Amino acid sequence: MSGKAFLDTNIFVYMQSAPETEKKELCFRALDNFECVASTQVLNELCNVLLKKFNMKTEDVAQVITAVDSACEMSVVTVETVETALRLKERYGYSYYDSLILASALACDCDYLFSEDMSDSQMIENRLEIVNIFARPAFINKDGKD
Repeated sequence: MSGKAFLDTNIFVYMQSAPETEKKELCFRALDNFECVASTQVLNELCNVLLKKFNMKTEDVAQVITAVDSACEMSVVTVETVETALRLKERYGYSYYDSLILASALACDCDYLFSEDMSDSQMIENRLEIVNIFARPAFINKDGKD
């Protein structure tokens, strides 16, 4: 393993996307090479995307959620996570929901946040690096370096 990585919703969405084969492969490789974490927020967002944009059946979405739960440590959003998210929103200027992702990653002591929606290479609280694995695909290889 190359460290602990929190996976944003878009990573799981690409795992379900047939036309995005390169991105899909990178996402699965990230799961293989890192100790991965997701949150209840990510599960909720993923359900919404799969139901609305992918028009998946409820039982198929439930299978995806079970697979995510099996593959990742799961973080539950708490009042403390929400309070941290509000502070991070003020400090870094991200949306509340992106800040909630950041707060969850920090609460789980993650080294990295894999997301294409936030600033690649930005350090959060001097201990969490945002990584766009689609902009830096070599990062997800064995040692976590470009």
